[in-house]
Amino acid sequence: MIEIKTSSLSDGEFNRGVFATRATKKGELLHEAPVISYPNDQHPYIEQTLLADYAFEYGINHTAILLGYGMLFNHSYEPNATYEINFRNHTFNFYALTDIKAGEEILINYNGDVDDKEPLWFDQDKKDSN
Repeated sequence: MIEIKTSSLSDGEFNRGVFATRATKKGELLHEAPVISYPNDQHPYIEQTLLADYAFEYGINHTAILLGYGMLFNHSYEPNATYEINFRNHTFNFYALTDIKAGEEILINYNGDVDDKEPLWFDQDKKDSN
């Protein structure tokens, strides 16, 4: 249903993204990413590493690192997918927000809310350094 391929949207070292291998209907489950969670008071240590850009809020007092393909979805302010946290199963469940064509890159809004257009933390960092 999904695969990792080179993405033109990513400017990281590996330029990866998650792509649909077949047509996917709105609302369909795309991926269940298990998490490793940790208390927020440990996040300053993670902030000193590359993993800081991949951490997700996980409830009130925790942060999570996603496993599986969870950390490889790229960002868009016009996403075609969304995610829900399943605390019971300790997963982030990714769902098609719209119909997705085979071969299309699957994109989420890193702000969590599909309608949130606030600048992302890494864009703020670039802006602050100029």
